Amino acid sequence: MCTMSAPREDKLKNVLKAVPAGFIVDAHWLEAQGVSRFLTRKYIESGWLQRLARGVFRRPAPQPVPLDWPTCLLSLQHIMNYKVHAGGTTALGLQGYRHYLPLGSPAPVWLYGNDIPTWLQRLQLDAPLTTRNLSLFSESALGLADNKSASTVTLPWGWALRLSSPERAILEALEELPANESFHNLDIVFEGLSTLSPRRLAALLQSCSSIKVKRLFFVFADRHKHAWRERLNTDDFNLGTGDRALVKGGRIHPRYRIMVPPEFAETPKGAADGP
Repeated sequence: MCTMSAPREDKLKNVLKAVPAGFIVDAHWLEAQGVSRFLTRKYIESGWLQRLARGVFRRPAPQPVPLDWPTCLLSLQHIMNYKVHAGGTTALGLQGYRHYLPLGSPAPVWLYGNDIPTWLQRLQLDAPLTTRNLSLFSESALGLADNKSASTVTLPWGWALRLSSPERAILEALEELPANESFHNLDIVFEGLSTLSPRRLAALLQSCSSIKVKRLFFVFADRHKHAWRERLNTDDFNLGTGDRALVKGGRIHPRYRIMVPPEFAETPKGAADGP
């Protein structure tokens, strides 16, 4: 490796201190550390960094391994400080609530944020990424949590993966019906959501901006009749007025006035509001 002047060595030490082996940074972050484009090229030539795509770099790992999406997300969250989190069915699966596996190709990874970098889609990862903004909730950070046990990747330096709580994640997943998610799959997921917090659910439903999502939530909640359903009163939430078309060839739910597959349009006995 070529020799460097003391200031360059100091900058390199700062980069190596902040970036674990195998993790990534972008040109914007490097520039904020005082690393110029010229110096970045020197780091690449010396083997301290690898170029993954235009403006994206990785610190080489001792044993070369493909870049996986959890490592990429942790880099975004903890090194570059992007406000992005895993949500929807991805967050549900990481917390043990997704009981189905897609056939064939890997399941898409759902990432949420208002400043997700455009270069993210140019990376070759172990799963396809689908990104969404934070417009579903008026309080954008409500229901987010740092979880050290929600990933199969070894987390460095005490880092935790920031993701949606199950209460938030199920609402994010419902937003994808029917185009990007299926009623059958979410019905299976809902069956396992017996331990959700009614307090957190109430806060998220109050913050939720989608009439469709709130109506669908109560369609599934009435269908499965978990104990927390009795603690939620639909009168406390704005469910809008009028019928909503959603599923072609479906039926209007008699209570929540949204078109769903026929088997979901039946009102289960015992489904009642809380206090």
